[in-house]
Amino acid sequence: MGAAKDSLSIGEARRAAIAAQQFLSGGSAPRSGKAFAEIVRRLGVVQIDSVNVLVRSHYLPVFSRRGSYKSALLERAAYDDRLLFEYWGHEASLLPVESYPLFRWRMDDARKGVGTWGRLKRYATSHQNLVKAAIDEIRERGPLGASELTGAGKSKGSWWGWSEGKEILEWLFWIGDVTTARRRNFERIYDLPERVLPESVRNAPVPSREHAQRELTMIGARAMGVATARDLRDYFRLPAKEAAARLGELVEEGKLMPVSVEGWKQQGYLHHEAKIPRASKVADVAALLSPFDSLIWERQRTERLFDFHFRLEIYTPSHKRLHGYYVLPLLLGDRIVGRVDLKSERQGGVLQVKGGSVEPGIKPGNVIEPLAKQLSELAAWLGLENYTVTSRKGELMRELKRLKPR
Repeated sequence: MGAAKDSLSIGEARRAAIAAQQFLSGGSAPRSGKAFAEIVRRLGVVQIDSVNVLVRSHYLPVFSRRGSYKSALLERAAYDDRLLFEYWGHEASLLPVESYPLFRWRMDDARKGVGTWGRLKRYATSHQNLVKAAIDEIRERGPLGASELTGAGKSKGSWWGWSEGKEILEWLFWIGDVTTARRRNFERIYDLPERVLPESVRNAPVPSREHAQRELTMIGARAMGVATARDLRDYFRLPAKEAAARLGELVEEGKLMPVSVEGWKQQGYLHHEAKIPRASKVADVAALLSPFDSLIWERQRTERLFDFHFRLEIYTPSHKRLHGYYVLPLLLGDRIVGRVDLKSERQGGVLQVKGGSVEPGIKPGNVIEPLAKQLSELAAWLGLENYTVTSRKGELMRELKRLKPR
């Protein structure tokens, strides 16, 4: 059904979000870079993350929505066919290449030191000769990693202890003077935009700041179905004051419709083309979600929408973790019913299930078979023999052992 409503039950809100996030589109797994990029286009953005204990996060959203596909399609879409590009969308992101002009205002802001890490601006300002030398070297030598720059220096040891070369290249990336040519063992390889991005997007008219922000707000609204002002601002990390102004403009234009949502204290906004499917349409949805999946990446929204408290525990000391190191929520129907802690044991060729639990009120017996199916499909996609239960932690472990003894 369409979006002509002024109030939604929480079930309707969930179903609108699940449909908007492409879990109901019924499409098959992509078989081309173009088909992969189309899924990203509908989502608007896919967050990139480096953690590889299971698989790097940006590969998971398409698997969660379409099932097994050749992971090389991501590289083809982004770095061969140039249908996607990397930039700061929602954190480090893959974005549809046609969105490039919509981020020119962000690049201009970064050049002024606005909206970027202050240390990059300070370093670039005090080392303008090195910035120019880096651009000149890339222009002369071609695509380069940070370590390949002449005089790049050594990293400072910590996670964010970048070398001088990395500081310079990340500054140039923020302001749009370089972009990602490709990845090499996840390391970003930088090149000039004119040698990477299609001429059609590089030379496209640059929209006004206001127009670009309206477009980004609408892309986020389409991808969420129903959202609060905070949700809409967060999808592309828009400045708060400007996001509020754009929201007001879009409501006045009738593109976003204010709605009350059951249980929400905040005002909801429904995209004017949002679909709210019947409950029967979402009954068969089953997906393991990346911790950085756009359905759940805004944790307050996840609690509002699914009554599901989710926090990433990667940086939590192991003895203080409640659920595990790399935990994937399990979506069944219109509810998030549980979570599992997973690891790819590549040497042994198995997917390790290190822990798992269900949400209050959910019976493990109602979850276990669809979960086992998801785990088997995930293992096969990752090229692993199957899954194995390695712990008794969580009420799902005994049930999984019964179904699949290893």
